[in-house]
Amino acid sequence: MSEITHPTIKDGWFREISDMWPGQAMTLKVKNVLHHEKSKYQDVLIFESTDYGTILVLDNVIQCTERDEFAYQEMITHLAMNSHPAPKKVLVIGGGDGGVLREVIKHECVEEAVLCDIDEAVIRLSKKYLPGMAISYQHPKVKVHVGDGFKFLEDYKNCFDVIITDSSDPEGPAEALFQKPYFELLHGALTEKGVITTQGSENQWLHLPLITQLKKDCKQVFPNVEYAYTTIPTYPSGQIGFMVCSKDASVDLKTPLRSFSAEEEEKQMRYYNADIHKASFVLPTFARKALR
Repeated sequence: MSEITHPTIKDGWFREISDMWPGQAMTLKVKNVLHHEKSKYQDVLIFESTDYGTILVLDNVIQCTERDEFAYQEMITHLAMNSHPAPKKVLVIGGGDGGVLREVIKHECVEEAVLCDIDEAVIRLSKKYLPGMAISYQHPKVKVHVGDGFKFLEDYKNCFDVIITDSSDPEGPAEALFQKPYFELLHGALTEKGVITTQGSENQWLHLPLITQLKKDCKQVFPNVEYAYTTIPTYPSGQIGFMVCSKDASVDLKTPLRSFSAEEEEKQMRYYNADIHKASFVLPTFARKALR
């Protein structure tokens, strides 16, 4: 069998170069290329890096890494889950690697966790190459739907307590997931005290106008909207943000409504805890002013 090659890998280094990161790029040392295919929707590359474990790349952009992706997955999940009094039915849009699902089912109150991802290849390959994330697919509370998230949401009204959108960057196929019509669909699919989290247009250093517009769009749909962020080494900027929205105007999204015990945090979490929840909403002055 011939060695697998890919245009993003040169001289043993993977290179993520994008107009979203002007003047900079992310490079990772490649140990072994595991898989490459063109799915119906995107270019799928999986490689083993020398220092960050197995990497999933979609359309030349890093989506998740074994070593540090738990920070993103824990934050996008538990910021929403712990802002709802008793989430029983949860929907994940995207997230085919299974990592967000893994976090959702850590909440014993959850009765059903549904994942809707448009690309079966991501689910199939994650089960093979990212078993630590895809282990969630084996849980009896999990249901999987392969299809378009927009169309899926149109069929559900007043159904989900929490919806988490684990999408790729706000360009190309995922661009529609950062616009007002999508948030209107999310609002309609939520129960009375429903909460959402979604990737918040990346990074306040590079994408503040996008984040500001996204928050404005969300506030036209939801009465309660906040922006949070966390740090992840393998994002070119080192940082990624989340928009957290609730249909309940009275809830304080910056303070967990529910929380894990200290013992549970130590046992089940590698990044998230109640203090990190609160701290993630503390913004630098320039961002706080822009997002008022």
